Parts: sequence; C-alpha cells; structure tokens
Amino acid sequence: MRIVFAGTPKFAVESLAILHKSGHEVIGVYCQPDRPKGRGKILTACPVKLYAEENNLLVIQPEDFSNEQNQKKLTSLNPDVIVVAAYGQILSTKALQTPRHGCLNIHASLLPRWRGAAPIERAILSGDKETGISIMQMNEGLDTGDVLLTQTCLIENNDTSKSLTDSLSVMGAKLILDALHRLKELKAIPQNDDDAIYAKKILKGEAQIDWTQSAKNISLMIRAFNPRPIAQTNAKASQFESKIIRISEAEEVHYESSKTPGMVVEQTKTTCYIATGNGILSLKKVQLAGKNEVSIKDFNNAYQLVELS
Repeated sequence: MRIVFAGTPKFAVESLAILHKSGHEVIGVYCQPDRPKGRGKILTACPVKLYAEENNLLVIQPEDFSNEQNQKKLTSLNPDVIVVAAYGQILSTKALQTPRHGCLNIHASLLPRWRGAAPIERAILSGDKETGISIMQMNEGLDTGDVLLTQTCLIENNDTSKSLTDSLSVMGAKLILDALHRLKELKAIPQNDDDAIYAKKILKGEAQIDWTQSAKNISLMIRAFNPRPIAQTNAKASQFESKIIRISEAEEVHYESSKTPGMVVEQTKTTCYIATGNGILSLKKVQLAGKNEVSIKDFNNAYQLVELS
C-alpha cells in the first residue's frame, strides 16, 4: 500500500520502521514542527522526523494539519491509507476521507477505556492491571472510531510509563502490520461509549506529591510520571532548609510507624522510609534540584533528610 504516516514521539518510531521495512511504500511522514528544548531552547527534531530523515523519507511538518494548503498536499500524495500513532494534531474530515482505506490509529489502550492524550500514564496512575493496543478506524471524534484489532499487555508492578511505552510501541508496530495485511477481512467493532474513560493530558502541577495520600497511590504516581514530568516534593534536610527533590523510583513497604505524612521514618546507609497518609514509602532513586539523579544510597551519603512536604 501507499502509506502516509503521522506520528511524533518515540512511541511512533517502531511502527514507522516496521512499515518502512515491510514492503509497503511510505510516501510521506507527517510529524510536529521542531520545538525549542532544553535550557538553551534549541529547536529540536522529534524522534519520528529523525528516523524519517535517516531513511530518506519525505518529511512534512505543518503547524496546522487541517488547513487548505496542507489538504492539497495530502491529496497529491494519493495515499491508500493513513497510519497515525501519537501524532498530536486533529485530522480534518477531508483528511480522514482522502485515503481509500481511511485512517488507522495505533492507540495505546484497550478502547474505549482511556481515550485521549495520556492513556499509558492514566492506566498506571489508576492502578490498572492490564492495558494494550487498539487499532482503530478513525472518525471525527476523539478516539471514538470502530476497533479493528486489539492486543492485551499486562502492567507489571515495576512498570513505569517509560517501560510500558517501550513495550506497547513494539506491540503496536506488529499489530498495525497485521491489520494492514488483513484489512479486507477484519470486522470493525463499534465502541461502547458508556464504557468510555478519557485520559486527559498530564499537567505539570499533577506531579506534586501529596503525602497525605497512601503509599500505594504515591507509588503509582511516581511510576506514572516517570520519565516525565517526574513526581516531586519539597525537601528539608539538615544541610538545607528547603529544596525541590524529584522522586523517580520508590516502593511501598510494610513498616510500622506513627509519624505524620512526609516525615522521615528511618534513614540508613541504604534506605530512606517516608510516612504517608496510609503506609510507608521507601525511596529508591531521587534527584535534588540542580543535581543528577542518584540512588538513595548515594543520596544518603551526602544528605540527612528531615521531612518532605
């Protein structure tokens, strides 16, 4: 098939690569425009663009996918199908109707659960035991189209958004290739809107830890917000009055304490236990503002925590 691919982050690269190597013809790759990143605000290409350029694929980066000029460009490509994976822009009705086989979306959840922008993070944050990939025939709604194929993936107790994204990107790549090969025989199954849950975009403010929450919920939050925006809290130590500390890894432990939430229960050479609203959290990897991420053992060698808030 003549395929137009639309995607932006690392999650989408695996699917683009498998389509490019499969014998199908990738005739154009749409991705978000280069964005300023880092302290120097240097314009940086997204992972999909980097792969496309390395493999001499046509790259198209419109600010607005749905404008008239871009629609003419898309029509001129004459695609058989558009494959979308975390592109980050809404496709217009005209765009959806341009390919003869329509537009297929690789969505990282078991639809209709977790429609929207952050399905992986929201699944972990909610304590879901499983998620997966849905190959969906796109329509004008937000992840509301008929589902062609699904595959389930267990969420392990130590999964972070990063590890789960990596697993689902590989699963999604294999599933979209299977869907294209079986497109004529697949039955489109309408979603039950009554079961729909929306995975709204993760906001930076959500990353602030509330220590009155349970150790279980805080642990889920830390996993969900790794690698971004990273769960954080204010820290007080014997060496300083107040600094931001980011926590990228922690686990709930069985340990008795009557201390108030946020107080240090125990800090040894290799452990640091923090009281929560219900249970104890053991810190594993942390990053003090302006410093590199370190193990709790290395952190304990330099600092004596008093409380987190």
